Amino acid sequence: MPALPPGEIPVKRTPTTLWLWYRGGSFHGFQRQPGTDTVQSTLEAVLRSTGVPATVMPAGRTDRGVHARMQVVSLRLEAGDQPEALAARLPTLLPPDLGVCAVRQPHPSFHAQWSAEGKTYCYRVQLGGRVAEAWRPYVLEALEEPRLAQRAIAPERLAELLQAAVGARDFWAFHENSSPRKVRTLESATVQELGGGLFEVRLRGDSFARYQVRYLVGSALLTAAGQLPEEQWRAALERADPIPGLRAAASGLILWEVRYPKGVDPFTPEERSTPAGLPRAPPFVDASGT
Repeated sequence: MPALPPGEIPVKRTPTTLWLWYRGGSFHGFQRQPGTDTVQSTLEAVLRSTGVPATVMPAGRTDRGVHARMQVVSLRLEAGDQPEALAARLPTLLPPDLGVCAVRQPHPSFHAQWSAEGKTYCYRVQLGGRVAEAWRPYVLEALEEPRLAQRAIAPERLAELLQAAVGARDFWAFHENSSPRKVRTLESATVQELGGGLFEVRLRGDSFARYQVRYLVGSALLTAAGQLPEEQWRAALERADPIPGLRAAASGLILWEVRYPKGVDPFTPEERSTPAGLPRAPPFVDASGT
């Protein structure tokens, strides 16, 4: 950074945190890429148009087609600008599939990625019946997946297999080699019915590698359908043995929540339970249907 002229006082920029939501089908993932519309490039273009020449840093990247109920990004506002002013002018400038729930000035030590202590992902899968039109862009239809061979899948069996994945372990068999190999903790795994044959898998953990949720859900479905021997599923979990797993479609996946320690969390429990500005239409409907 060049030295300031003698006597000039450094201008302080204001740390700011955004809670974003988006429907991933309109974007080529989160991270900026040349020649494509991504969440990051779209957001930064809107920010520039409103006087914020900022580069945003997210809690984590999402891949093409993946949705987010809660994506958190850090940025810095120019001197004289304030989060409250940005909150007033930003929402009307964003495209229909990208929105903001909250704009906050966080704790001085806060960083969207490095302060996170865990995430929750949801995956929606249609196991029976006909998928409702409103849900079609946001679910995996099991009967349409060739590797599931149109086999009936019992939700209880799917839940049993995913429950076996809970714990601290090496998930090497369930993620891309581009992510570091290390022990990660899957804190919980649940399967709940949303109605009409639509089910939600909810996975909560301290961290997730690239494609980990999609490989876990897809391979559990494959095992529940009898297309992958259970002993291979268990060996992949217990010894990280490679398996011919299934990477479930991106359309069913949602980054549901990013968690932070109480002392630095920019968002209140009330905001987290009923976020302002979040569309109630699919896919942002919780397991109770509300």
